[in-house]
Amino acid sequence: MVVLSQPALDHYTLIKTCKPASVFTGIPVINLGDPEAKTLIVKACEEYGFFKLVNHGVPMEFMIRLETEALKFFNLPQSEKDKAGPPDPFGYGSKRIGPNGDVGWIEYLLLNTNPQVTSLKTLTIFRQNPEIFRSAVNDYILAVKRMAFEVLDLMAEGLKIEPRNALSRLLRDEKSDSCFRLNYYPPCPELQALSGRNLIGFGEHTDPQIISVLRSNNTSGLQICLRDGTWVSVPPDQTSFFINVGDALQVMTNGRLRSVRHRVLAESLKSRVSMIYFGGPPLTEKIAPLPSLVAKGEESLYKEFTWWEYKTSAYKSRLADYRLGLFEKNAGH
Repeated sequence: MVVLSQPALDHYTLIKTCKPASVFTGIPVINLGDPEAKTLIVKACEEYGFFKLVNHGVPMEFMIRLETEALKFFNLPQSEKDKAGPPDPFGYGSKRIGPNGDVGWIEYLLLNTNPQVTSLKTLTIFRQNPEIFRSAVNDYILAVKRMAFEVLDLMAEGLKIEPRNALSRLLRDEKSDSCFRLNYYPPCPELQALSGRNLIGFGEHTDPQIISVLRSNNTSGLQICLRDGTWVSVPPDQTSFFINVGDALQVMTNGRLRSVRHRVLAESLKSRVSMIYFGGPPLTEKIAPLPSLVAKGEESLYKEFTWWEYKTSAYKSRLADYRLGLFEKNAGH
């Protein structure tokens, strides 16, 4: 990515921060092997929609190998990277996030996690770094999926949902509409001259899927919004994973678990690399509150919709929009 002069930053979103968002030390840390994990996962998702997962069973070597391959790609000449774009939605993208005018200080690769569906753009990426990159992606995704299924099974147990795989089966389904994203946020040295301002790497949003599993290098930048509207910085940890509740899971739990609003701010001196598995259901899956989670005499807060309907609606919106608003039962009253 070219180094920008200060006026060129006008095309990006600069936000004023009176003081740097505080580094938040209260993020729940959950050990996947803890006998109490199921209870702790539910509590964390009720309070924050977000938690850090340790003792997760994904080999560190898988994370490092994929990060190395990703950096090799992002450090290629721009003309080489452009061969893998523009995104369709899979492939390489730069600056633009979605089709509706959102921009960020970011480059990314979006890949399909279903081996049966290979985008031509994806083939271009792998053609440049063939087997090594492909196997690094596949090894990583396989291990992360296994861990995500276990998290969802524990969550179902904690919520007393029967059967135990009621949530994970949607991601295990061969038609699961999941995807995998590699994000690269280059350093932005111009930021040092802009005291009290921050540059948006990826604007505030919630994830539309069921669950997102994030791993990044040790560069900070990720922030989450707490219930009271305060933005706080998440201390990076390259050995752990961060789990986000997505909009679909909020609906399935009738609002008991809340999707977390989050964003990424650019750094002036260090690049940030993140890798996210977005676990989504099959396109035809009907999304509605699970009957066992709607108490007697309680109303379902959401209309039933298919994942395809919600996904289509979400991709027509801007990042920061409250996308679930259209699907709430009291919408328009």
